[in-house]
Amino acid sequence: MRHGYSKQMIMKQVEERYISLLTDFGFKRIFGTAMNKDLLICFLNSLFNGKQVVKDVSYLNPEHVGDVYTDRRAIFDVYCEGENGEKFIVEMQNAYQTYFKDRALFYSTFPIREQAPKGNDWDFKLNHIYTVALLNFNMNEDAFDKEKIRHHVQLCDTATHKVFYNKLEYIYVEISKFNKPLEELNTLYEKWLYALKNLYKLTQRPKELCDKVFDRLFEEAEIAKFTPQEMREYETSKMAYRDIKNSVDTAKREGIAEGMEKGIKQGMEKGIKQGMEKGIKQGMEKGMKQGMEKGMNLRSLEIARKMLAKGIDEVSIMDMTGLTAEEIKLLKAEMGDFLNK
Repeated sequence: MRHGYSKQMIMKQVEERYISLLTDFGFKRIFGTAMNKDLLICFLNSLFNGKQVVKDVSYLNPEHVGDVYTDRRAIFDVYCEGENGEKFIVEMQNAYQTYFKDRALFYSTFPIREQAPKGNDWDFKLNHIYTVALLNFNMNEDAFDKEKIRHHVQLCDTATHKVFYNKLEYIYVEISKFNKPLEELNTLYEKWLYALKNLYKLTQRPKELCDKVFDRLFEEAEIAKFTPQEMREYETSKMAYRDIKNSVDTAKREGIAEGMEKGIKQGMEKGIKQGMEKGIKQGMEKGMKQGMEKGMNLRSLEIARKMLAKGIDEVSIMDMTGLTAEEIKLLKAEMGDFLNK
């Protein structure tokens, strides 16, 4: 049995030399560990491009339990503090969630509230908070420029468009839209985006990624150096990632099919008054979106059932599927007899 596992390990190493940074394990190994903090600092500085200079970070507990009123849990992929007290939440998100913007806002409330001292006078001065969301999907946000990959969100006055409060920032990066080939990479930021999206596809280190900062990246990402335990954790994380991506693809197909049928019907009805061509287009777009959201939720529940059956903890399931604790609790009750076997 052990011999068979070793043979499988060798095959895996031949097929895939470096880990995928799109997986939970890969992302946290590279950006969420103190020994690799130089990689996180380099990435953040490339992202901010001089607007904010990060010289050092200290990693904080990524798991936060809500107060006595909400009892809601938040688990960050990476949570750290800069030398001036500024807080950074860095998240990798592989699939669209209906209330993703709400979740990002909710998460940012934790580093806000934890700054309040207990039992002392306080003038309410807050340190800067940055939420960086790396999105492996197209967000399709109406407020965003569809041609751009990086989106910067702050509290602004709607009339003057001037920043009202500059210490709460959300940066969304749609890495799924980044398609530059190696030979066209010009900046360190672009090189990081390429690595985030394509590292696992590489069989050797390309000359375009020979900057000294990437020495550590390729060293830490090499699968051949993993312990058996690390290998098992990576395989589990990769399996969860593939389940999510497969569910997204399936939801898209089902959503398109359902949206086509519903959209054509709605479009034809609307088109009688407004013109067939315009009506069908609007109806199809609305129907496809509704169908995809419905399909995604069903697939998330299906993935959660599989993960529960395999004994994966609830926190990981919530993080990977976007389901709430209540939804997981209902699933466990539904699967009660099966889980108790």
